[in-house]
Amino acid sequence: MHKKEYQLRPGNPYPSGSRAKSKGVNFSIFSRYATHVELLLFDAADCDEPFQTIALKEDVNRTFFSWHVYVTGLPAGTWYAWRMDGPNHVREAGLHFDKDKQLIDPWVRAVSHKRWSRKAACMPGDNKLTAMRCVVVDDHYDWEGDVPLRIRSERAIVYELHVGGFTRHPSSKVANPGTFAGLIEKIPYLQALGITHVELLPVMAFDEQDVPRHTADLGLKNYWGYSTHSFFSPHPGYCVTPEQGTHVHEFRDLVKALHQAGMGVIMDVVFNHTAEAGADGPIINFRGIGDDIFYHHDQFDKSILHDYTGCGNTVNANHPLVANFIISCLEYWVREMHVDGFRFDLASALARGEGGEVLQDPPLLWGIELSEQLAKTKLIAEAWDAAGLYQVGSFPGYRWAEWNGRYRDVIRRFVRGDKGLVNELATRLCGSNDLYEHKGRLPINSINFVTCHDGFTLYDLFSYNEKHNYANGEYNQDGCNNNLSFNCGIEGQTEDLSILALRRKQVKNVFAMLLLSHGVPMLLAGDELLNSQHGNNNCYCQDNELSWIDWNMTEQNADMLRFVQLMIALRKRHPSIMRRRFLTGKLVNGRGIAEIQWHGTEIDKPLWGDYDAKVLAFTLAGVEDDEPDLHVAMNMSDQQVSIELPFIAGRAWRLALDTSLNSPQDIVLPQNQKPVREDFYSVNSRAVVVFENGCS
Repeated sequence: MHKKEYQLRPGNPYPSGSRAKSKGVNFSIFSRYATHVELLLFDAADCDEPFQTIALKEDVNRTFFSWHVYVTGLPAGTWYAWRMDGPNHVREAGLHFDKDKQLIDPWVRAVSHKRWSRKAACMPGDNKLTAMRCVVVDDHYDWEGDVPLRIRSERAIVYELHVGGFTRHPSSKVANPGTFAGLIEKIPYLQALGITHVELLPVMAFDEQDVPRHTADLGLKNYWGYSTHSFFSPHPGYCVTPEQGTHVHEFRDLVKALHQAGMGVIMDVVFNHTAEAGADGPIINFRGIGDDIFYHHDQFDKSILHDYTGCGNTVNANHPLVANFIISCLEYWVREMHVDGFRFDLASALARGEGGEVLQDPPLLWGIELSEQLAKTKLIAEAWDAAGLYQVGSFPGYRWAEWNGRYRDVIRRFVRGDKGLVNELATRLCGSNDLYEHKGRLPINSINFVTCHDGFTLYDLFSYNEKHNYANGEYNQDGCNNNLSFNCGIEGQTEDLSILALRRKQVKNVFAMLLLSHGVPMLLAGDELLNSQHGNNNCYCQDNELSWIDWNMTEQNADMLRFVQLMIALRKRHPSIMRRRFLTGKLVNGRGIAEIQWHGTEIDKPLWGDYDAKVLAFTLAGVEDDEPDLHVAMNMSDQQVSIELPFIAGRAWRLALDTSLNSPQDIVLPQNQKPVREDFYSVNSRAVVVFENGCS
């Protein structure tokens, strides 16, 4: 315990948060209506009492709405919290001050939840024994010349993963399971797979205790992380030594290691709501500092929070101060943490004005797009919210890519055998020009995906017709009901070899379609291993083997892993699949071949007007003279069909892929491909075939 009190100076309002300098630490926090502010200093994250309590003076330590103080000689590694008093006019003004609550700094770079009790923070009164704590971070780090990567979007292949679940299974055999360090140990696997970017489910510090009561009673917790409270801090649960305040260092180690391996880092960020939830939620930071500006309130009764997110509150993102907070946060993660991009959860909520109305030109979204520091950063929107706003194809701005829900649904329906889809399927395979071209946007604005963390895994998509979420404690009421899935004849696990074979083939069909599509493909971690969640399509609370990656599957399903690796490699060797501009069918390559030609079972006779058609074929011309052309046929009918192969002078077709064949014949490297001597090829039911050609 310290025996002396540190000397104080007035300090500066900028920068916000805590900043260690050579001779001490500057602290600054924003609160317009606070009347009394205290800074509490602790020796450790779990100390009961502060070793020094600093009462800030309005005439010395306040500049406009910022409260600030400089503590001379205070070292990095010191833990701290704030307390604030002010008007508690919840109904009239949306102000929620509680002088006894310990608050964490919204700008803190590292936070501890070692003694955190969400329940205590929801009740009035002192929570000093159960509060989160902040730490002053030592910001020195050797980046060894690292900078954010600049991988062009048309060449990107995104892999969505959960930092904890990726290595927590005992079979991962990493030194520190479930951490940033554990993920570093799996980088060779990611390299061998061939992806270009990892998209990390939320890694900003979140409240693991934010789950419904019945879920908590089962001992479950918030696993996915969509309950952020500290937007500048890496999540302590993913750190090896969080009580030493090493959060920033450990995350930077991960980013640097991924960059050295040639892979970018995209963060899934949750700015649409916070962990403070609804009117009865906990006081963590924003609610006790500036509830009136940070959240959407009812116009007449400000104790009522408008909820466009389904999580109890909605961040008032287009208030000038809140927008500045969000943009500054994003710029920090790029400038100081070298992140390469962001995926914005329920991004349409960020398009709402201060009254909840949908803005045509939201200042926040344009501010992000036009930020010079974010100019080369990938921006991806989940272009909808929980209140019915759906903006796929119309999200504000030009640079923003979108999770293409239309793509997901069409691929799912076509693969399960629905009719009347070949026209739209062609549009989705070519980058969804109907959604993006009229606004001057490009195929790279479409993030193509079939599965993600939210919903069935790819194997479960072909194993279950219905969700099975009883383990979540919400009586199977949670999770999406519209899964567009196909169990191949039996619900769930089976020993029927024909059904098991069909399920594997369907998984290969999806991977083939996804990686043959223009736009940016996104894969869900574990799908390449046939990972199953036993029909649970909402594993947000399952931090256990139900949602962890079982690394034994790399051997059990080595054939599927090989298929995905080689399918990614096929995409990478064909610039014709990775065009930045939309296909028109009018351009020809240097050999006089049209960039794309559509077919059915016969050449140049696509089945556009046939509602019952379940066959689509097309030829893609190589962009360069030395790039092979591609001929692709997709047959999702229950019958074998004979397709005609196009004649291209001086070129011979070779079979590269047939999803109906067993490994290793299902996908073949160019040097091992065999020429097809006939003018026709029999495509088995529910199969995708791909041919490459070379000089004959």
